Amino acid sequence: MHHPPDPHHHQHQRGWSPGGPRRRWLEPFLLVLLAGGPAHGYSLLGRLNDAGVAPEDVDVGQLYRTLRELEVGGLVRSRWETPAAGAARREYEVTEAGLSVLDDWAAVMRERARLVNEFLAAYERLGRAVEPADSTKEVLT
Repeated sequence: MHHPPDPHHHQHQRGWSPGGPRRRWLEPFLLVLLAGGPAHGYSLLGRLNDAGVAPEDVDVGQLYRTLRELEVGGLVRSRWETPAAGAARREYEVTEAGLSVLDDWAAVMRERARLVNEFLAAYERLGRAVEPADSTKEVLT
């Protein structure tokens, strides 16, 4: 008998994202930022850009699409906040399900870090030195 996948059960394989390839790179960063407390979209955007999670600035549309997908998936929730002065803003916060997925992402990131360290150790055994290069952005895009 075939059982549908449980949307609240996330598995990861060595170094890859929970939930498969449809998950975006922004997801773990948004979840970890929101685990620290509720935030507005533009605040999250600034913090993602400060962390350098993308070779260029994070695309605003991609940020909001990802937040919406996380909300539809039950990993974050949002509410409109209407300050005394200024426009209404949507505030996002992580849910318990989102914290569970964040735990999965932490395991994935730990494995990715291990893989990166393995690669760098092998590279350095070749007698090569790791130096910042102007071409890094070109390689990563």
